[in-house]
Amino acid sequence: MSFFDKIRAAFARLMEGRHGADELSMALLIAGLVLSILGSFTRFGLLSLLSLALYVYALFRMFSRNHEKRYAENQKYVAFTHGSLRQFFVRLKNSRKYKYFKCPECHALLRLPRKVGEVTVTCGKCRHAFKQKA
Repeated sequence: MSFFDKIRAAFARLMEGRHGADELSMALLIAGLVLSILGSFTRFGLLSLLSLALYVYALFRMFSRNHEKRYAENQKYVAFTHGSLRQFFVRLKNSRKYKYFKCPECHALLRLPRKVGEVTVTCGKCRHAFKQKA
């Protein structure tokens, strides 16, 4: 058994029963790296301190044995990044082409092409018909 195989086996024993890296932990590490680089360029000590706090929290999450709690935190992060955050950027990108609004009954998000005037819109979710100006 080579030296690197022994190191790999020791690390595997250390990580047994631990949570390990997930999307939130990796995002925390990347955010910490970005803040650390910004802090070194701007010489603003608070950014470096914040990056250190993000590193510590990411390592805490990776070495934690509480799988349920770390899994729940990661699921909230994934739902936020793949849901509302992505939707925000899509809406921002398409804001010149479409007007976004919500259904007055069920509050579902709808869109209309801009410059079509006032039209009767039927919600695809609740089938409520209402007039909307685009």
